Amino acid sequence: MAKKQKTQKVVEPLIEKDFEEVMVKTPKVEQKELPIEKPKDTWEIKDRLYFLADKSSPVSRSVKAAGIYYFDEKAGYERELKYCENQTTCFVDEMKGEQRLSHIIFRNGVLDVPKNKQILQKLLSMYHPHRDVIYTEYKPIKEAEDQMEVLEMETDALLAARNMDIDMTEAILRVELGSKVSQMSSKELRRDLLIFAKKNPKLLLELADDENVTLRNFGIKATEMGILKLSQDQRTFSWGSNDRKLVNVPFDEHPYSALASWFKTDEGMEIYSNIEKRLNQ
Repeated sequence: MAKKQKTQKVVEPLIEKDFEEVMVKTPKVEQKELPIEKPKDTWEIKDRLYFLADKSSPVSRSVKAAGIYYFDEKAGYERELKYCENQTTCFVDEMKGEQRLSHIIFRNGVLDVPKNKQILQKLLSMYHPHRDVIYTEYKPIKEAEDQMEVLEMETDALLAARNMDIDMTEAILRVELGSKVSQMSSKELRRDLLIFAKKNPKLLLELADDENVTLRNFGIKATEMGILKLSQDQRTFSWGSNDRKLVNVPFDEHPYSALASWFKTDEGMEIYSNIEKRLNQ
């Protein structure tokens, strides 16, 4: 029998027309543009109260209502401001028609602006160059936050003062009272430290974290007891017993601050240990 011949499949090349059809059928992915969020207007319509910044209360005090300027960052130039009650803007370049200038007057140190006077409120709260210079706006929330911060700081200072050891107490009070602390009893020192903490809590907390305060007090005590001697020109510390010079004080530095820094050096640490033994005898 004659063998059957295998028929070969001929693959026709893709012509340009077919290629175009394939390309047409390929789905296109459309990219959607995300909407741009506009910044929210945070201006609140409400009654507003303004006070003179120096807390004074004269019978009347005027604030400039014309001849003032505000730098507009978007526009890139200074814009003239004027308060006119017959206009719907405080910007002169936006005003239309006659401009009847109005006055801005504080009575007894206060200016109460009702919510229906939005032009005056925005001029005072947003654009006026004397804001927070001649006058300030009363903000209850901000004031409450400031008061909370002060009260928390005062509490921290009082707790720190209550738990402070007597040496550190003396060191901090010496900054406030000077050599007077050497004649005070421990109860007097603790009492005055609590008063100091309540009166100036920020300074007390800063001093409590300053290791040089203790070292300065240590040097002052050693000098008062004659263990160390400070020269009359306050430029040199020496031993009180034999006048041997220990350290020179830089010209522009406080002598006891320089001594405190020197106590941290290798030589100074040895002298510190020697003085500490003598103080504890």
